[in-house]
Amino acid sequence: MTTDTPARLLTLLSLLQTPREWPGGELADRLGVSRRTVRRDIDRLRDLGYPVQATLGADGGYRLVAGKAMPPLVLDDEEAVAIAVGLRAGAGHAVEGVEEASVRALAKLEQVLPSRLRHRVSTLQAATTPLTSGDGASIAPETLTVMASTVAGRERLRFAYRAKDGTESRRLTEPYRLVSTGRRWYLVAYDLDRGDWRTFRVDRVSEPFATGARFAPRELPTGNAAEYLRQSVWRRQEAYEFSVTFEAPVEFVAARVPGWLGVPEALDGGERCRLRGAVGDAVEWMAVRLAMVDCEFVVESPEELVRCVRELGGRMSRAAGA
Repeated sequence: MTTDTPARLLTLLSLLQTPREWPGGELADRLGVSRRTVRRDIDRLRDLGYPVQATLGADGGYRLVAGKAMPPLVLDDEEAVAIAVGLRAGAGHAVEGVEEASVRALAKLEQVLPSRLRHRVSTLQAATTPLTSGDGASIAPETLTVMASTVAGRERLRFAYRAKDGTESRRLTEPYRLVSTGRRWYLVAYDLDRGDWRTFRVDRVSEPFATGARFAPRELPTGNAAEYLRQSVWRRQEAYEFSVTFEAPVEFVAARVPGWLGVPEALDGGERCRLRGAVGDAVEWMAVRLAMVDCEFVVESPEELVRCVRELGGRMSRAAGA
């Protein structure tokens, strides 16, 4: 018989999170208590926000159903390892649409994982190799989780950084936000040694260390981390504007280009569309990415991209013997 009420509630919750209906008698036998105690424990879970549904009759019982809010979950060892591995994959490769949520969830989960489970997660990940498109840089999930934790905890972060020209330095920062562009992660932070705001490409960061020193957050000049990153990229002249017209509807093109390239706008009643935006990648990569949309298109600007697409088209024709 389980006399420890908190432990019994956790065991009951773990059983209810299995997608099935549990008869009251079976729950009582599993917990070693009376049916009356089971009913009281069910009421306690409801008071804590868990939506437990009861059905009457000889075959009636209890099941956990969807509610208005997400209550805490109870995971066994295998479930925790599986979720951690999945979150590491999503966070480390900047999967568009889920990347930031993956980092936040991973930081919370790894904070409470026992050491034996953290070792299992690391071992499993070391023994597997993901098949990725190669469009973006892979990042160690541990780097992201350390950064996410310091952002959430308003804790100063120290790390080694390799600049674009290969110069290496040590940075002490007050981290503000992690920003994903879909292909890369960036850290927006206040650089204490330089006395100014900076953006750092996370794939160039190594040895991140949470110092434990707390700080009061400063006001970001733009008020928005994503906007600050966009302006920072422009200042470094890594980006260029482009304009491309596709001989296909908006829905077709939008499904085949990543969201960070921009949102297509309809032309000619929707039969064609135009994509405008800014990108910091090499024009050679951009030319190949546009060709992958798999429809006719015309590059309007910049001229460097026009020339690159023309040269790529000629090279492809020669390769096919045309």
